[in-house]
Amino acid sequence: MVPPVYSAPLMRLRPSHWIALALSLVLASCSAPVVKKATEPITGPWLFTLDIGGGNHLPFNVELTRDSTRWALTVLNSTERIAVDQVVIAGDSFHAQMPLFDSEFIGVFTSDSSLSGRWLNHLKGPDYSIPFHATAGRSERFLGVPNQEPRDLSGSWETHYSIGTADAYAAIGQFEQQGPRMRGTFLTETGDYRYLEGVVIGDSLLLSCFDGSHAFLFKAGWQSDSLIGRFWSGNHWQEPWVAVRNPAFTLRHPDSLTHLREGYAMADFRFPLIEGGYVSPLDSAHVGRVIMVQVMGSWCPNCVDETVLLDEMYAKYNHEGLSVVALAFEKQSDSLKAIEALRRFRDRLHVKYEIAYAGRAGKEEAAERLPFLDHVMSYPTCIFIDRAGRVRRIRTGFYGPGTGDHYLNYRRNLELFIERMLAEPAVVRKAA
Repeated sequence: MVPPVYSAPLMRLRPSHWIALALSLVLASCSAPVVKKATEPITGPWLFTLDIGGGNHLPFNVELTRDSTRWALTVLNSTERIAVDQVVIAGDSFHAQMPLFDSEFIGVFTSDSSLSGRWLNHLKGPDYSIPFHATAGRSERFLGVPNQEPRDLSGSWETHYSIGTADAYAAIGQFEQQGPRMRGTFLTETGDYRYLEGVVIGDSLLLSCFDGSHAFLFKAGWQSDSLIGRFWSGNHWQEPWVAVRNPAFTLRHPDSLTHLREGYAMADFRFPLIEGGYVSPLDSAHVGRVIMVQVMGSWCPNCVDETVLLDEMYAKYNHEGLSVVALAFEKQSDSLKAIEALRRFRDRLHVKYEIAYAGRAGKEEAAERLPFLDHVMSYPTCIFIDRAGRVRRIRTGFYGPGTGDHYLNYRRNLELFIERMLAEPAVVRKAA
């Protein structure tokens, strides 16, 4: 399946960020001369690199284009293509607002093939930023030419992160290798690490991805029969990991991790819709229908992948009796800003099903707002309700298109499960 291309309409720029960056560049110029670009930036491939500290650099590929009216970027992660439509290049200044997620690049061209600045991720807080540098004409994600035949790391790997700590968790590394080039992902019990791309140089593995929210870097070396590595998420988190090739290793089933709380037989809620009014499974519009309740957030990349699939299911089965309702838990403390973010999310992904604002993002608050669940382990979580109003299934997390066969198998099984529930006779329930 071809992954979706995400695009965004123009959004309001942040003048304060331009001023702050300009001031920092002026101060920097006291110690080093700034070479001004003589012509417009070179179009075509660029390599962006985030300086995440400790001498570590997180690379990702970008295609810069221009038509008669505007500039645009396409971020490339393996088979994923993220269209960035809000790009402003004025003189030496550069600004790019990422679609879907509230993050942006602000920088200055030092030549037609060199750009430096900062990536600001407002999802992490008002002060979260990482320096970046970009170079035109670079299509190789990682530098280095293999001086020996690379080790074949294709296949499925039993992976453990932060062993011996309270943060420990298991995953499945899924790698596809062609010569030195590598792509793949890690599957955890709460989702996947989406589209990773990199290289194998000798006995070393390097992988990275950037999607506007995630900025991931993985490094590992071969020791005995294992990969011993480290994982960085931006500049705020890093942890060790170890993996051994084990195609038989499995995680707990996603349908076994979240349950109805004792004493509850059905899901019951009532939340405000982002366009006004309220939604409840007892509304007349939903009584007697199959309902998929998506617990999600517009800030969550795995939720983006699930939303695309659920919207396809809604379009295919809505006329047969399927309803889909999203209950969104957002990062913003201001509910009006949260609803505005959800409207942008809906418009960019062309979501046709109902979206309600349920509260602040956080597993504890979500559990309080959804007392019929024993806990909320992951965003997203999907609750399946049959025509009689009974909860038939609760799926924790989501494996997106970057997981290959895992995603395709789930998609096929999801269609079959929906069709079975739709084929069941409707039971008359009292509407609200």
